[in-house]
Amino acid sequence: MKAALLTTPGIANLTITDMAEPEPGPGEVKVRIRASSLNYRDLITVEGGYGSKQKQDGLIPLSDGAGEVAAVGAGVTAFKPGDRVTPIFFSDWMGGEPTAQDMARALGGSAQGCAAEFQCFPEHGLVRTPTFLSDAEAASTVCAGLTAWQAVVEQGRIRPGDWVLTQGTGGVSIFALQFAKAMGARVIATTSSDAKAAKLRELGADQVLNYRDITDWGKAAKSLTGGAGVDLVVEVGGAGTLGQSLRAVRIGGTIAMIGVLAGQKSEINMGFVLMTNSRIQGITVGSREMHLAMYRAMEAHEIHPVISDTYPLAEIREAMAHQQAGRHFGKVALEI
Repeated sequence: MKAALLTTPGIANLTITDMAEPEPGPGEVKVRIRASSLNYRDLITVEGGYGSKQKQDGLIPLSDGAGEVAAVGAGVTAFKPGDRVTPIFFSDWMGGEPTAQDMARALGGSAQGCAAEFQCFPEHGLVRTPTFLSDAEAASTVCAGLTAWQAVVEQGRIRPGDWVLTQGTGGVSIFALQFAKAMGARVIATTSSDAKAAKLRELGADQVLNYRDITDWGKAAKSLTGGAGVDLVVEVGGAGTLGQSLRAVRIGGTIAMIGVLAGQKSEINMGFVLMTNSRIQGITVGSREMHLAMYRAMEAHEIHPVISDTYPLAEIREAMAHQQAGRHFGKVALEI
């Protein structure tokens, strides 16, 4: 089979390699992977950014995947050859509050990922792919989709009429916009591009702020809510944007801390945290139970992931460079 393999950190060191197909052991399912997609987390992984927390002896990257069952191991009863399936990000996190054991096996990091024609997964680490989603769409939900779902619904507890602030036009932010609108919320989105601003409005954003023109966009977002502040900030920037998020959030609101696009370390004005009585909640993807709930909501509201670019597996390095440059809107997919 063909697979992308990383033996030395760096995008330039990713190679398409011929490897033996894996065979399923007891309780495992062999999946013919048809599509994958990229996340910022994959860029960090390929650059070696997770250190000892990621597989070191030849990594097949990418957490996202979808395809059909090729074979099943002994004892497998939930799936049969030909079934369309999608792996979950944390193979062993079934539901409830996560433990270290639940989060120990993460696809494309501590466990082999989906940038391959075939991969084996534990039976409990798969869900059925909804019929209304293509393989590329289903793959894009594994990391970005579920992260946004946990931020907006599971932790944000967004209700009709609430205000949600999203940042940029990457996969998590676009999913968060879609989920927030499905919950009846009002969305303020930020971007640096007028062209992308128009697309955000087409997806339902109620207000769009160009953060290059409005540098104090946190204050501007708060003013758009009548001065009360937003109920939830989907924070993907990290250190470089957290200060503005604290300016935007309402008293008692939540900042869902997801990404580090603008840096990992920052001096926080604790006065903003104390005065707003706000909650900064770390978000790390989600469980199988959450994944299934997200699929039910997506089907009920006819939500399709936004995929702006598609590359073949052979061009995974070009796809990653495209993502790294920020030229995408939503998700970058791979056909496998």
